This record gives sequence, structure tokens and C-alpha cells, in this order.
Amino acid sequence: MKKVLGTIVVVAALIACGGNKDNKTVDATATSATSSLSSNPDYTKGLELIGKNDCLTCHKANEKNIGPAYKDVAAKYDNSDATIKMLAEKIMKGGSGVWGAIPMTPHPALKQEDAEAMVKYVLLLKK
Repeated sequence: MKKVLGTIVVVAALIACGGNKDNKTVDATATSATSSLSSNPDYTKGLELIGKNDCLTCHKANEKNIGPAYKDVAAKYDNSDATIKMLAEKIMKGGSGVWGAIPMTPHPALKQEDAEAMVKYVLLLKK
């Protein structure tokens, strides 16, 4: 019985992890878009800062997690100096209500320039 159950679990895992030919196309497209952005200093600095902080606990680039997906934030806001400053201040001060009832925790230890670099990275994800 244990062998049968173990086999079913392994087969289910293999089916869940693969078998969709379209994944290769999506991954290649995403890789191509990322590689063209990777030479942009705003992209690389922002991505590095986001990785060093707790941002990825609540946010993902392409899908909603606890907070909105970065691509959704990028779609909502224009890439202007005023917007970059306003969103950077939201990162540092925290807030709620724009994307739902769950508040974003404040990050008061961030420097304004670092928060702005993070916002620039997010806004570069606009499609």
C-alpha cells in the first residue's frame, strides 16, 4: 500500500511540475524581457535593494501575493519624478487602502534614494 501511495505522489508531482509546452515560451519571453532590462542601472539597483529588504515577503513581480504584483503597481502609476517620490515615501511610511485593507509595513530605515531606486525598478516592469 505504501508503494502505491508513494508512486501516486511521485506521478502527481511530475504532472504538476511539467508537461505544459507553453511554459517554455513564457519563460523564454520573460527571460528575454529581463535580459534587456538587466543592463538598465535603475533595474539592477532596484532589484538588488528589493532582494536585500523584506519586499518579496509580500510582493511578487507578476502575481498578487499579500500585496499587489509589481506589474500591477507599474500599470497603475506613471513614471514621473512626482510619482517616484510619492511611492518612495509610501514605502518608507507604510500605508493602506490603495490596494485593499492589508497595510504595507513602514520601512523607516530606508534612505529616500534607495526607496526611489526600488520604485524605479517596479515602474520599469510596466508592459
